[in-house]
Amino acid sequence: MRMGMIGLGRMGANMVRRLLAAGHECVVYDRSADAVRALDGAGAQGAASTTELVRALPAPRVVWIMVPAAFVDPVLAELRPLLASGDVLIDGGNSNYRDDLRRAGDLAGAGLRYLDVGVSGGVLGLEQGYCLMVGGERAAVMLAEPLFATLAPGGGRPAAGGPAGAAAAAAGYLHCGPSGAGHFVKMVHNGIEYGLMAAYAEGLNLLAHADAGLAAQTADAETAPLANPRFFQYRLDLAAIAELWRHGSIVSSRLLDLAASALAADGKLAQFAGHVADSGEGRWTVEAAIEVGVPAHVLSAALYERFASRGRAEFASKLLSAMRLGFGGHIERKP
Repeated sequence: MRMGMIGLGRMGANMVRRLLAAGHECVVYDRSADAVRALDGAGAQGAASTTELVRALPAPRVVWIMVPAAFVDPVLAELRPLLASGDVLIDGGNSNYRDDLRRAGDLAGAGLRYLDVGVSGGVLGLEQGYCLMVGGERAAVMLAEPLFATLAPGGGRPAAGGPAGAAAAAAGYLHCGPSGAGHFVKMVHNGIEYGLMAAYAEGLNLLAHADAGLAAQTADAETAPLANPRFFQYRLDLAAIAELWRHGSIVSSRLLDLAASALAADGKLAQFAGHVADSGEGRWTVEAAIEVGVPAHVLSAALYERFASRGRAEFASKLLSAMRLGFGGHIERKP
């Protein structure tokens, strides 16, 4: 199948490489000429502009956009006058599903079909495949299905059972529903990811402090003492434990694989400051939970922890110290 890809960052470029390896023809464009040249050398057809990309595609055209969410609307505005009725536009970035509803409606007025596709797999997707969550009209999904089938991991694992849709999803891609459904599912997927990552981080952090009883215990009025030091005298090999959990444990996962790899490289994680970003999906997940009245305790706490990691709790902590000083004369201990 011949398709166009706009946006050749970490995800877009590797997706093109996976498609090329399976025999698809890809016309590619990016603002970075170096990124275009790199894929041109790998077998893709480089384009110097979106106009050139569109002209190189047969009708009905399929153009996949892999750019940050803030740039999707400008790219769509640039493409809209270049395309014809029946063409398909795919947004594979992490857009807000509410924007998908607006875009699909606007583009339908010009006869253009819009699919929102949540893509999970990261830098490992080139070799292992991508999990694809698709929203939009079924006819457009069917037109682009050869791309989805190639990008997805394939049926390497048996289906867990259940309805026909669940069995079909074992290939690694699923038409989740109408416009917005793909990015809605991906939004919640990323909210869950926040919670899972926080659980690993908190659990391994507790293991890292399992030797607290070996430290000299000093008594003071400002810190609750360790009641039973003899219960916390374990110097544990976190890298070995994380590796152990990868084999046969119910908590094994790709995220644990990444944690184990990082700990094996440097058990102190010295290259990281611990300032954890959030790109939006976690916030949108919590907002959606609030709107529909669904409890999301873990996902909310994981999001707030990311805020705190970036110093957003510092003022509150200072105010706590100020109040303790005021009512009890408690002097703040410096770290």
